[in-house]
Amino acid sequence: MTGPAPPLWRQLQAAAAVLAAVRRGESATAALEQAPAELRAGAQALAFHALRQLGRAEALRRQLARRPPPPDADALLCAALALCWREDEAPYEVFTLVDQAVEAAKRQPATRGQANFINACLRRFLRERDALVATTDADPVARWNHPHWWIARLRRDYPHQWQDILAANNSQPPMTLRVNVRRSTRDAYLARLEAEGSAGHAVGEHGVILERPRGVHAVPGFDAGVVSVQDAAAQLAAPLLLHGLRAGSAPLRVLDACAAPGGKTGHLLELADAAVLALDVDPARCERIGDTLRRLGLQARVVAADAADPSAWWDGEPFDAILLDAPCTASGIVRRHPDVRWLRRESDIDRLAQVQARLLAVLWPLLKPGGRLLYCTCSVFREEGEAQARTFLAHNSDALSLGAPGHLLPQGGSKGKPLRDNQPGDHDGFYFALLEKAGPGRAAPGA
Repeated sequence: MTGPAPPLWRQLQAAAAVLAAVRRGESATAALEQAPAELRAGAQALAFHALRQLGRAEALRRQLARRPPPPDADALLCAALALCWREDEAPYEVFTLVDQAVEAAKRQPATRGQANFINACLRRFLRERDALVATTDADPVARWNHPHWWIARLRRDYPHQWQDILAANNSQPPMTLRVNVRRSTRDAYLARLEAEGSAGHAVGEHGVILERPRGVHAVPGFDAGVVSVQDAAAQLAAPLLLHGLRAGSAPLRVLDACAAPGGKTGHLLELADAAVLALDVDPARCERIGDTLRRLGLQARVVAADAADPSAWWDGEPFDAILLDAPCTASGIVRRHPDVRWLRRESDIDRLAQVQARLLAVLWPLLKPGGRLLYCTCSVFREEGEAQARTFLAHNSDALSLGAPGHLLPQGGSKGKPLRDNQPGDHDGFYFALLEKAGPGRAAPGA
């Protein structure tokens, strides 16, 4: 039996604290972990909404005040503006939001002295909403709620689709599940949902999108390992890598090079009787891989190590398959992690591209002839996808490019405009390149 919901002013305080943390360079996920447990769900919903509208909120605040108030008060003010500037999408009635934001300011020592200022700004906004919004329409950051450099990069990479990508990033994603084929089938799970009074629809080969998201432990079969939460684009990785590979007398040797939190590791083991080595450089994240596999009832060798330093973990025996889900800007999953756009810097793209190139160069020699490497990133930036694969192929004459989806674009959720790419259904932005090492008597084209 659950108690009454926390008052809205407390949830607004917690959401504003998340926004302030993101402005200091911290991730929203880490900041939410610091919130009291009873506030976490509400704070996440409010904070994510605010982060998706932060560009507009900051532009409006500049219209309302020549100088920003102290950081905590500014975070609360901007959170309130982000939540109520579009009345048709506000999570609560706007006058209630304003009243509770002022109450939140009064109830906290760090913002108490700014409560009257916050009240005056928000009341003025309600009176002059249309004029203030129209003034900020000319600001691209306000209109698209992404940094200038991000907008410019997408315009260059996708001259005909950049606006749709930005709009999709600001939509709320669905809750997508992957059905564990060792425990059930997609169609059987859909029937189970229907029998339990829930609803969902199929996406991809093993995926189900829930009509209404819920906490993971309330998802039928989650705790028993029947399903996992995984976006439909990410669900493509394991089947792409494994399709057509044949194990000999021994199980396939598979390396999951950047494995945490273990979703793709689990999917590989659901689909094949393979000997999987799952690496992650962070021991704490390796614990999450172990937790994932225990829930699914599967086993892999999990090692905390840097994939770019094989001398620390490789036994010298080549792999049949390597999954390289490389570190990236995460520009394809912004609708799920709306803080990413405000945390990233344009210089991160070049820095991460260097990491990706090094991982490709270091791991390729560990693949046996005839083996396959799947390079993927959850990024839509071409430097982290298409350009990276093209450069690798130009410098490795024994690499064959096999059929793969390439760049996938984030979809607009249930309310957004679908973007046309080569995969059906609702999914995040991703990139996939499937590379095969030429065996004896077979060389790459042009070699």
